[in-house]
Amino acid sequence: MITRSGATMIVAAAVLLVAGILLDYPELVVLGLGAVTVVAAAAGWMLARPEVTIEREIRPDRVAEGGTARGVLVVTNTARRRSPPMVVGESVGGQRVGITVASLPPGGCQQAEYQLPTAQRGVFEVGPLTLGHADPLRLMHLRRGFPSRSVLRVYPKLLPVVPLPTGGSPDLDGPTTAAAAPGGVAFHGLRDYVRGDDLRLIHWRSTARAGKFMVRHNVVPREPRMLVVLDTSAAPYLDAPNGGRANDGRRGDGAGHSAGDGRGRGQVQVHGHFEDAVRIAASLAAAAVTHGFPVEVHTTGGQRAVAQRGEGAPMAVLDLLAGVEARADDPGLTALTGMVPRDGGVVLGIVTGQPAAAAAATVSAVRPRFAMVTLVQVGAAPGRPGPAVRGALVLNVRTSEDFVAAWNTRVAR
Repeated sequence: MITRSGATMIVAAAVLLVAGILLDYPELVVLGLGAVTVVAAAAGWMLARPEVTIEREIRPDRVAEGGTARGVLVVTNTARRRSPPMVVGESVGGQRVGITVASLPPGGCQQAEYQLPTAQRGVFEVGPLTLGHADPLRLMHLRRGFPSRSVLRVYPKLLPVVPLPTGGSPDLDGPTTAAAAPGGVAFHGLRDYVRGDDLRLIHWRSTARAGKFMVRHNVVPREPRMLVVLDTSAAPYLDAPNGGRANDGRRGDGAGHSAGDGRGRGQVQVHGHFEDAVRIAASLAAAAVTHGFPVEVHTTGGQRAVAQRGEGAPMAVLDLLAGVEARADDPGLTALTGMVPRDGGVVLGIVTGQPAAAAAATVSAVRPRFAMVTLVQVGAAPGRPGPAVRGALVLNVRTSEDFVAAWNTRVAR
């Protein structure tokens, strides 16, 4: 590809040659031939294409909002000759990053690092790579692509909150159910042996009677389980006050969930209060796992992730919430009626914006199905009380920052 400087040089060479011949000026002809020689030398330089391999690594590939993530490129010269200087171009979330690579000896390599954008929650594609090199005078430039692609997941910032109130603690001597979490100390029944079961759990008397291996099925009885539901319909967040927060920098035009971004019908641009709701839902789930409770996270759009107790971090939940978006065609809190637990002891936490009054009626309708219900609404006007839901804890806050203080004070007391 001829650069602007190269095109200028070619035009100048042509003008000098034509003028020198027509005007019988040998000096102009010499200058024109010199310009042609320079262009030819640049073209000859470009014939020596760099033969390199490029490896990319994202460190780490999952990070919280505002955290540090870097892309690491390793460029290796696989040719038998020295490579020319190069520029590796990287696409990160719609932005271009250029990394300069010096001339490498045969078999030589260079490692380069660059900062990845983590200010906004989202699932960002990193790549593809492009490799470009030019002649020393920048008259010509060649670029070729590498199909390498990686994914960076920026999950919501986790807030320092206590878990959902359970109304009690696990009862080690209480009744058990088949749906209870396995691995406890309470005997629920016998079941067929599955490869990988602890041999110490084999019940030999029943094995002899049944003619096949039978093991004791131990569970955690009456363990409170958390269900966090995030309202992913757009309307409750569009109706929230202080609409200017839509452009608060948390979700920009390039990476935000705005209409027409090509990611599917039904998506609309929502206010920053949706980001507050996502942070709150993620924080409640993480707090549950940290305190030893299993948790499920559902969106009203039908997405679901599970985190078992004992996990260091609920990565499946965080992966889900990293890419969740608000949609205009989402059913909203009316989807609660389909989230019926199979047994008791489930604690429900709902996170939404400022929904219509009918939403409170939906929460009231599902309240008897759960051990406890908590409703968190974000985007509230100062001093505005939340809806009255009998038997439920209702918290109406403006932002996720306001939620931390209000929640920890209300629940811990």
